[in-house]
Amino acid sequence: MKAFESTGKRLLAINNYFYRRGGAETVFFDHMAMFGEIGWDVVPFAMRHDSNEASPWSEYFVSEIEYGRQTGLLRKVSQAASVIYSVEAQRNIARLIERVRPSIAHAHNVYHHLSPAIFSTLKSAGIPVVMTVHDLKLACPSYKMLRDGKVCEDCSGGRIHNVLRHRCVKDSASLSAVVLAETMLHRLLGLYREKVDRLVVPSRFYLEKLVEWNWPREKMIHIPNFVDVEDYRGDWQEGGYFVFAGRLAPEKGLATLIRAVARSKQRLIVAGTGPEEAALRQLADELNANVTFAGYLSGQDLHRLIGESLALVLPSEWYENAPVSILETYALRRPVIGAAIGGIPEMVKEGETGLMATSGEVEDLARALNAMAALTPAVRAQMGAAGRTWIASEFSAAAYRARTLDLYATFGAA
Repeated sequence: MKAFESTGKRLLAINNYFYRRGGAETVFFDHMAMFGEIGWDVVPFAMRHDSNEASPWSEYFVSEIEYGRQTGLLRKVSQAASVIYSVEAQRNIARLIERVRPSIAHAHNVYHHLSPAIFSTLKSAGIPVVMTVHDLKLACPSYKMLRDGKVCEDCSGGRIHNVLRHRCVKDSASLSAVVLAETMLHRLLGLYREKVDRLVVPSRFYLEKLVEWNWPREKMIHIPNFVDVEDYRGDWQEGGYFVFAGRLAPEKGLATLIRAVARSKQRLIVAGTGPEEAALRQLADELNANVTFAGYLSGQDLHRLIGESLALVLPSEWYENAPVSILETYALRRPVIGAAIGGIPEMVKEGETGLMATSGEVEDLARALNAMAALTPAVRAQMGAAGRTWIASEFSAAAYRARTLDLYATFGAA
């Protein structure tokens, strides 16, 4: 990274995890790098974790909370309390503020680990706070608006008791009760509505969905996610397969995709791991589908897999926000097949940068796979090139930086 003299501006960048775990972390780290390169002092605040990247500020990070690990009763009670309202996070961020005095705080995912309790501390200290909305936690207590594999909006209108009624969190009454208590307290204290100054929303779909759920439009601003196309090669030799890259979870629509692959007689390579992997492998075997599970891939290995594919397939069955994987695929000059749900349709120009399919429908996804495979390599390359040109302007690092600096300037922080 280039060395710059400090501009005198200091960004407090906040996220639960301090390693590249998913899309939110990708945006978090790229945002920090971007502002460091233009001369800002960037100070992170996160949770301690064995996978964290090194940081001179880690002494201020909060204790780890990981729900999948075996712990004693007292530890579980302590974790539940921290999920709802983390006094430790408040204490640590207060010490950090006293030391560095940030110009602005930009939060990403904070719930369940850091907790939005930190927003009260920042507000009391007079620090402007913006938060990027990576999912639907502000509306849905379980954050996905998904139940039993179907889109669910039962908590609309303040009916948040439904999270316990339906056991939305891992089908557990106790975990769902903790999340209900968390949501009730956070809303009572106005930790998001009153303590956060502005919400950055990467998709227009999410912005409109939050307006539907009674969030004030004037509190939100649409700033799309970004990639720097110069970081991606575009001279790949096309192979004869489609690719899915991401977490192997029910909401990603992979069972539908495997059935569509079997029906269309196409070839699929799946890059990623997750809780559904064993079931998906079994399904592929039962259907005799041509599916290869490549495991977790990142960096150049993942770029090559996508770059040599016919197209990336994103068969989601929940309200996706603004997947960075679509932008990365375009940067690699490949087209996308996307499910028509959530923010995905905003990122796929039908017939120009890719194709759309009805979410959750095997027949229509099989149709889209066959239609993409039937195109000539030159036409697919043209689609990928059109995608790259599009994101080089609308979804570029320069556009993101300008929009974010304009936002920070409204608080006198740029």
